[in-house]
Amino acid sequence: MTASHSLSTEDLTLGYGDRDVIEGLDLTLAAGRITVIVGANACGKSTLLRSMSRLLTPRTGRVVLDGKQVHRIPAKELARTLGLLPQSPVTPEGITVLDLVGRGRHPHQRAFSRWTQKDDAAVAAALEATRTTDLADRSVDELSGGQRQRVWIAMALAQQTDLLLLDEPTTFLDISHQIEVLDLLTDLNRTRGTTIVMVLHDLNLAARYADRLVALAAGRLHAAGTTGEVMTEETVRSVYGMESRVIDDPVSGKPLVLPIGRHHSAAADVPAGSPAGSG
Repeated sequence: MTASHSLSTEDLTLGYGDRDVIEGLDLTLAAGRITVIVGANACGKSTLLRSMSRLLTPRTGRVVLDGKQVHRIPAKELARTLGLLPQSPVTPEGITVLDLVGRGRHPHQRAFSRWTQKDDAAVAAALEATRTTDLADRSVDELSGGQRQRVWIAMALAQQTDLLLLDEPTTFLDISHQIEVLDLLTDLNRTRGTTIVMVLHDLNLAARYADRLVALAAGRLHAAGTTGEVMTEETVRSVYGMESRVIDDPVSGKPLVLPIGRHHSAAADVPAGSPAGSG
């Protein structure tokens, strides 16, 4: 099992230009667990991850890793503990899959140090885990969106950090590959104790795979806790402005959100099992 690291925010305010996106956020992430951040578009989810990884400097407050302010930790030192897969990573032109995944090993290399067997093993394991080994010699530019996303995840895995932040890691993936990636991250958490923090839009996948949920609304913390505590009809209404029914997922036992649109609101008021609800 990997070492546990504490990551938290204290009175954190973040923004761009003259607009605050996150305001006064106090949040402690559970070490060794999978935390999923949910919320409507533009509520500050990606901005929060950027600040946690030192890419965005707080206006006020701070991000704290193991008692140290993240923004005072040298970049390479931080990269050996904390990895980030951003929402829209920029791919260097003409780079091969193998070279891109290999860049995940840079934080572990000293000046003038040589590539080692340990580096080879880490890259090979990351490619195998993401089922991208057969793509190793291809240019990333030639890949589909889904293939490219899996390659970026492989690079993050090759970094072998104890903390891994992922912003919408299932983007561009079909449902089978979404499940595959989330299963992979769960394996990483269960076998190595890696703390996983990710942003997901699919509430049902978030509830199924998370140990803990964080719900943001308009730049503030609306709720944080177990999936049962957070994923409620009230949370969906307050965070997304949407009516829903929340039932037990028959597969996982976790909360399952059933959205109610305008055309189904009347049917949602009919008791289960009645003729109107059985068609």
